[in-house]
Amino acid sequence: MRRYICLAILCLAAPLMAQAQDAAANPLSTTVHKILTDNAKNLVGAATTMPAETYSFQPSPEIRTFGQVVAHVAMVNNSVCAMLFKPSAPMPEKIAETDPKDKLVAGLKASMDYCDQAFAKLTDANLTEMIPAFGGRQMTRLGVALIVTNDLIDHYAGMAIYLRMNKLVPPTAMKMPM
Repeated sequence: MRRYICLAILCLAAPLMAQAQDAAANPLSTTVHKILTDNAKNLVGAATTMPAETYSFQPSPEIRTFGQVVAHVAMVNNSVCAMLFKPSAPMPEKIAETDPKDKLVAGLKASMDYCDQAFAKLTDANLTEMIPAFGGRQMTRLGVALIVTNDLIDHYAGMAIYLRMNKLVPPTAMKMPM
């Protein structure tokens, strides 16, 4: 019995140890991947928090609706994360700005998962490799990855404002001690 318990503990601990070793061997790419993961949670949380009837909310006529922002982020994620590695994985299903909330949230989640798959292939060694990016311009993988993470940070800030304007608390504010 003791042998089975030890075996079970080893099976549970092995993936954690492998993840820790990967972080130690690839601290830069692990950090970039964590930034993606953290911001993906924030954006999906914001998209989930906004009620369906408020997806058409826009602060002024010149600014995107909340639903348009969600669709935009998903579409940009898919196209930019596809640049990181060739051949790229098949892209998630396209969504439209006018889709209902449940489809927009599902599309946003799928785009985050798509980027997560691409970011999982990043290593400290391949971050500096030059790849064709926007208009064929050569950029490092790190540069393209940072465009994704910076875009997520930017759009989350806007989505948080939309939520506040509708008297809702953004996901990151829910984590703050009062």
